[in-house]
Amino acid sequence: MTARIEGLVTSGQFTLDGGSWDVDNNVWLVGDDQEVIVIDAAHDADAIAAAVGGRRLAGIVCTHAHNDHVGAAPALAEATGAMIWLHPEDLPLWKQTHPDRDPDAWLADGQVIDVAGTELRVLHTPGHAPGAVCLHAPALATVFTGDTLFQGGPGATGRSYSHFPTIIDSLRDRLLTLPPETKVLTGHGDATTIGTEAPHLQEWIQRGH
Repeated sequence: MTARIEGLVTSGQFTLDGGSWDVDNNVWLVGDDQEVIVIDAAHDADAIAAAVGGRRLAGIVCTHAHNDHVGAAPALAEATGAMIWLHPEDLPLWKQTHPDRDPDAWLADGQVIDVAGTELRVLHTPGHAPGAVCLHAPALATVFTGDTLFQGGPGATGRSYSHFPTIIDSLRDRLLTLPPETKVLTGHGDATTIGTEAPHLQEWIQRGH
């Protein structure tokens, strides 16, 4: 029995470099009836806790530390006792939102997170943020890409701590090499597949975003 994927959308603001934008975020839950992990605790700790329900929250995994993806993480951790996991290279971004609360544990490239008998492998995919990660669950034929890969192209690289050539390297070397049938569940917006996006890499390089 493999884990199942559940999703909810929460709404709030993304703030960086002195600007704020209204955003809807995808929050993903992976698990079974007993335990679950949350990928990106965005905006609304109460809504996410309600989705977890009576299950054990085995971890809060942050794909990166932009405020719209981690804003609710400390409150959710406090409510559930779960640990917050972040890649260490995103600590400077985390500190912008949570200066007095560190993550509980560090993510590392190649690390395997096991939930409900299903493995999720951490892929360090910098570019949108220095510590951006994706989570590949081969048994579910799914990769959770945060803001690294969307339907139609890479995540934004026009603000602090981001770099377009780096995200292109991450896409080429880490994500677009996954099986083409792999479902891509993103940090915002609609799902896609690796096979749908992979043919367009050169177009993205040429347009520069």
